[in-house]
Amino acid sequence: MGTELVTPLKCKATKIIAELDPGQDPALIIQHGKPAAYLMAVETLDTLTRRLDLLEGIARGERAIEEGRIVSHAEARERMSRWLK
Repeated sequence: MGTELVTPLKCKATKIIAELDPGQDPALIIQHGKPAAYLMAVETLDTLTRRLDLLEGIARGERAIEEGRIVSHAEARERMSRWLK
């Protein structure tokens, strides 16, 4: 999408939003000559959020392993079967 200044964004927001595509990079919004925000398609934000959630889950798992908070496969199956009842 590129870069947009705030004033033109106010005037042609509908057009700029319509040009946002899920596979496209977010548009950088400039205010007073400085980066102020990004404008992106909802699908793009949803995808980024899912990816971030996955990475945070992996990081939590790695921390659990480092801290010794692990269980055997059999214990995990037992816990899961209790939760699913």
